[in-house]
Amino acid sequence: MTDLTTLTLTQLRDALRRGETSSVAATEAMLARIVAVDNDIKGYLTITDELALAQAEQADARRACGDDSPLLGIPIAVKDIICTQGVETTAGSKILEGFVPPYDAFVVRKLKAAGAVILGKTNTDEFAMGSSTENSAYFTTHNPHDLARVPGGSSGGSAAAVAARMAYGALGTDTGGSVRQPASFCGVVGLRPTYGRISRWGVVAFASTLDQVGTFGRTVADCAAMFQATAGYDPQDSTSLDVAVPDFEAALTGDIHGLKVGVPREYFIEGIDPDVETAVRAAIARLADLGAQIIDISLPHTEYALPVYYLIAPAEASANLARYDGIRFGPRVAGTDMIDSVKKTRALFGPEVKRRIMLGTYALSAGYYEAYYGRALKARTLIKQDFLNAFANVDVIATPTSPTTAFNIGATGDDPLQMYLQDIFTLPVNLSASCGLSVPCGVDSHGLPIGLQLIGNTLQEATILNVAFAYEQSSQ
Repeated sequence: MTDLTTLTLTQLRDALRRGETSSVAATEAMLARIVAVDNDIKGYLTITDELALAQAEQADARRACGDDSPLLGIPIAVKDIICTQGVETTAGSKILEGFVPPYDAFVVRKLKAAGAVILGKTNTDEFAMGSSTENSAYFTTHNPHDLARVPGGSSGGSAAAVAARMAYGALGTDTGGSVRQPASFCGVVGLRPTYGRISRWGVVAFASTLDQVGTFGRTVADCAAMFQATAGYDPQDSTSLDVAVPDFEAALTGDIHGLKVGVPREYFIEGIDPDVETAVRAAIARLADLGAQIIDISLPHTEYALPVYYLIAPAEASANLARYDGIRFGPRVAGTDMIDSVKKTRALFGPEVKRRIMLGTYALSAGYYEAYYGRALKARTLIKQDFLNAFANVDVIATPTSPTTAFNIGATGDDPLQMYLQDIFTLPVNLSASCGLSVPCGVDSHGLPIGLQLIGNTLQEATILNVAFAYEQSSQ
């Protein structure tokens, strides 16, 4: 009998439609898989087994009545920074321990409407601040390919769950690379859509001009199916884009003949892992074999992306995290008076969150605002213009997703800058409001996955998904 956990999301969907299995059977298989392997991987913070089985039974009943919703009966996972009604949402932080939202985030409502079964909430760096999932206040998630290594972050729990066959698909968030980088480290597909393409209503805020919900899948088609079900306009989110949602799965033709692929020289830098560069250049050569035209380009302000990001993101985090005072959500630590209570409650923040709050508060303080935050905004405009200039001549930009493969747990603990450098190739996409994805393109000498990043212009997710699909199909 086929092990249902080995099926991809789209394969399971087809099997369900043909009546070859049931949602209850697939959900039971996934829950058994979680019990078998998650004690080692630690991808989930919360497992909603009873809720998942109830949703699976409802999905089978809906199908029996002729319902064929796009994700009907398919078990998926949700990053624990996305609100779920009646299910604890901690954002990986002790300051939100015990917080049970009275509502679903818009994106969770979309998943439920599409018929998805929610297996649980996945681990994350605290408030999505990190690139390894080591900053979770609860525990570190391990990479399924090597348990001594990180899965990437901050959506490491979601990436690991999909890679370890503990979910058919998953939701994450991407503020500076937090979907694409863990997708690269775990050998799955991760999509960061255009800013505003998926509503952020009900998502715990980190940096509001950079945050974006993204999707994970084992294949490009799986990722596209998740994206198809979650994209769309939401009047509750003032940044949501009121634009039509195309059929992303139908766009996966695999035909990229004549497509112009730009390769920025600034992304092949000193210090990049030689195995990563070799694999990514080989993947780009494969695109050429498939009919794409490869064009050397320049994104001249790339060197400013890291410092710009680490001024803007902490500044926005400082403003967003001011609300955690022990009064409105989460635990409250008693003190001698209100001010003392707030201080003791906010001491629950972890060290990385405290570091970014302090950086952001300093950058926004009187006398420094224009010197730091103001100048960073101006530099961000230059970075965005680089991408606009490039997309006037090319259709897609191809780069490595990360300069290295997954590193050992604890390897960057004493050097935050080394952790920040993990996102050097991904965060320009967030600064420019473009879209990007990571697709597996090989392994290094240790057998660890390597990701190819494909970047598209605003609202060009269908293009980058199709290029990724063409590459994926040619690599099988």
